[in-house]
Amino acid sequence: MISLQRSRLVRLAVPARPSCAAGVRRTVAAYLARWDLSSIADDAVLATDELFANAVRHASAGPADTIAVTLECADRVLRVTLADSSPARPRPRTVDGTAESGRGLAIVAALADDWGTDPPDPDDVGKRVWFSLAAREPT
Repeated sequence: MISLQRSRLVRLAVPARPSCAAGVRRTVAAYLARWDLSSIADDAVLATDELFANAVRHASAGPADTIAVTLECADRVLRVTLADSSPARPRPRTVDGTAESGRGLAIVAALADDWGTDPPDPDDVGKRVWFSLAAREPT
């Protein structure tokens, strides 16, 4: 991971391993605090965590795989994008109350102002999954 900076655009390459999730959460929280976006930090960290877990579970093929995490902030709107090497698009699922997994995209949809998928960058493979959140005024 990289050190904190004043930029409103941050790109990270994170190993596609469950053990890296805590570091991703801490890094997102640290940038949001620095950018004075604490009002959306809990929702943004949870939504990022859900997308990271999905990418690790459904899109990583091996121990050398990485997930690109991009944080962008413009006009107090945060956009978080996670890119992986799998071309398979995420699909929201309907799960019953006893299921132990399958709610990640529903959680993201409930927390975010918007979310979606994009094709990979040119000359890349896979997909990008993103969400956006507008900063709220403190109450």
